[in-house]
Amino acid sequence: MSTKKRIMIVNHRPPHGTLHAWESLDLTLTAAAFEQEVSVVFMGDGVFQLLADQDTSQINIKNFAPAYRTFRDYDIRHVYVEKEALARRGLSSDDLLIDVNLVDTGALCRLMTEQDIILHF
Repeated sequence: MSTKKRIMIVNHRPPHGTLHAWESLDLTLTAAAFEQEVSVVFMGDGVFQLLADQDTSQINIKNFAPAYRTFRDYDIRHVYVEKEALARRGLSSDDLLIDVNLVDTGALCRLMTEQDIILHF
């Protein structure tokens, strides 16, 4: 008998230049497919992962950002973006590919205390 774990995946890095964002997305979808309670956080440069209308043609890599739209299909309902990170980058929730919960840094810290596992990318 398995029990659900509360898993929070925290994204700090931009979407391109390393495999961190892709691996985070892959892990997120895999954990959700195995019916774990997954929360996803985008903070710092990680907020760039959710930007709408990304064009990766100039860097010759596949644009995987549309895969974030599958979160609802995987029953991933807890998607958080750090408000301060958006503001520091001159962005708003209107610039993002999916609907998110905007939270301040203090709220993120409180959410982290409720998790069984926290993975940082």
